[in-house]
Amino acid sequence: MKITETKLEGVYVIEPQVFGDARGWFMETYNENKTPQIARFYVQDNQSFSAQKGTLRGIHFQIPPMAQAKLLRCTRGAIMDYAVDIRPDSKTYKQWIAVELSADNKRQIFIPRGFGHAFITLTEDTEVIYKADNYYSPEHDRSILWSDPELGIDWGTDNPIVSEKDKMASLLAELI
Repeated sequence: MKITETKLEGVYVIEPQVFGDARGWFMETYNENKTPQIARFYVQDNQSFSAQKGTLRGIHFQIPPMAQAKLLRCTRGAIMDYAVDIRPDSKTYKQWIAVELSADNKRQIFIPRGFGHAFITLTEDTEVIYKADNYYSPEHDRSILWSDPELGIDWGTDNPIVSEKDKMASLLAELI
């Protein structure tokens, strides 16, 4: 596995080694020994399906003590995945990165605790799976408004498909 740190400390892009032949392909998606930078005791696996291109999910995070690190990949279709640094003491506070994850490129992204997470679908019928190192907790769940001008995220569209929950999300300044 090739693991590359991004400009956001602790956020990594993982490119698994894919072995293919006439039958198809095989890859390891996680190996604690080969990727100690993202080694965690993962306690929950999640999967989402988005029927329409342009569906935006996020910007989500959980506050301590239920903060979560996530290891994500797209298993069907393609997404642009976003990590947003919401650690006030970080030198990259309020900065974000975007990484294309797709069923074809098989890339993964690791997003540690202290980051907001979002993705927008680039294709119809898109599936995303991710591991989390802490359980979902509704009491600790938070959302940053996707169009927060302080973050200035380029989603590739001005009119994404957004849930009611995400439409009602707060500005980062109201949460941190």
